[in-house]
Amino acid sequence: GTGSINSNYRDWEWSADAGERARLLQSPSVETVPKSGESQGDSLGATSALGAVFIVVNAALGAGLLNFPAAFNTAGGVAAGIALQMCMLVFIIGGLVILAYCSQASNERTYQEVVWAVCGKVPGVLCEVAIAVYTFGTCIAFLIIIGDQEDKIIAALVTEPEGASSRHWYTDRKFTISVTALLLILPLSIPKEIGFPGSACSLSVVGTWYVTAVIIIKYIWPDKELAPVEIPTSPSTWMAVFNAMPTICFGFQCHVSSVPVFNSMKQPEVKTWGAVVTAAMVIALFVYTGTGVCGFLTFGTSVDQDVLLSYPSNDIPVALARAFIILCVLTSYPILHFCGRAVLEGLWLRYTGVTVEEDVVRERRRRLLQTVTWFLLTLLLALFIPDIGKVISVIGGLAACFIFVFPGLCLIQAKLSEIQETRTVSWWALVSYGVFMVTLGAFIFGQTTANAVFVDLTA
Repeated sequence: GTGSINSNYRDWEWSADAGERARLLQSPSVETVPKSGESQGDSLGATSALGAVFIVVNAALGAGLLNFPAAFNTAGGVAAGIALQMCMLVFIIGGLVILAYCSQASNERTYQEVVWAVCGKVPGVLCEVAIAVYTFGTCIAFLIIIGDQEDKIIAALVTEPEGASSRHWYTDRKFTISVTALLLILPLSIPKEIGFPGSACSLSVVGTWYVTAVIIIKYIWPDKELAPVEIPTSPSTWMAVFNAMPTICFGFQCHVSSVPVFNSMKQPEVKTWGAVVTAAMVIALFVYTGTGVCGFLTFGTSVDQDVLLSYPSNDIPVALARAFIILCVLTSYPILHFCGRAVLEGLWLRYTGVTVEEDVVRERRRRLLQTVTWFLLTLLLALFIPDIGKVISVIGGLAACFIFVFPGLCLIQAKLSEIQETRTVSWWALVSYGVFMVTLGAFIFGQTTANAVFVDLTA
């Protein structure tokens, strides 16, 4: 087998129950020798097309759906929000198909390895750095989400006397986030391999669907005390539409985990994969649109960045939705940290030129240092950045790179490397499509990042 970072050395042995979602997010191989020794039979996975649809949907859906009502508000209404999603969906699906095509052509099995093999060293390193920064920022967002939901749950459980000037120390947001993270997240993040019982992962998936159902039902049958709200029908400026893009990119970004999913299929064919991702993204579109439209129409311009914060604390169905979101985040943080840590480990081993087998002893010490440092930095930033919208406005631009820029570069390079005497119309069309994807992705990244730096972070 290849010398991958999460090798078979025994350490913190509780990964036998690793669920499908965790197993598909394996860390990259750090070897530089092509995988020529693999047989065709060994490369075939066990995931059916229907199973692949389910996995891609679950990879796309998550805590990001809490921000879609605010994204519809930013975009300027229901029509603008839906139109923006539909336009971006074409490129989202196209990027997933391109990654599968390039994975098959390069015989690589992870996102970053495909970029390394097809585009070369510089784009490969940039891709790995982007993955590390993206997973780091997402971990910060997850801790903020935990704080948001715990604030509401505690407010429902602890009744303050009238005229009370301050809350109890044990109900303080910074204390509750810190305790939850220290007791539940840090122990799950230390092992070399990340594994969860299948029931925990399945329950977190069900939870995201439950949140959508609650938001839709609350719109159809609203609370009687809900005051009339202002519902914008058009964007205030044309730039406002682009400010909604980070949330959409953050929500639909499943591209980093899509390459392992493609290679896990029984029949990893690009045509079949195209049908799989189209079905998966349409399902995700309905979920995100239902959440975004109903949450936005319920609260209008007063909707919070985290839509669950707009509901009263004592609402029982919403309280259960908050508990589900916390469970989803608790299982997602270690997986994303695992991916980010694996990328950093791969960069370190490439830089030093040391193989995994030679670095077993120091790996454990370095892993503990990396994990504790990562955990403390994300926790500190989450404690002092209470608004999840500010974090998503930053990492949403990176999500656009994974959806547009790197797939576009892979497509361009893959077509340029073909040996052809004449360039056909389809060849020029695909190269032009790749150039457009890179240009669009660079624009989204630049615009959203500049907006985040000069508007959100300085506000």
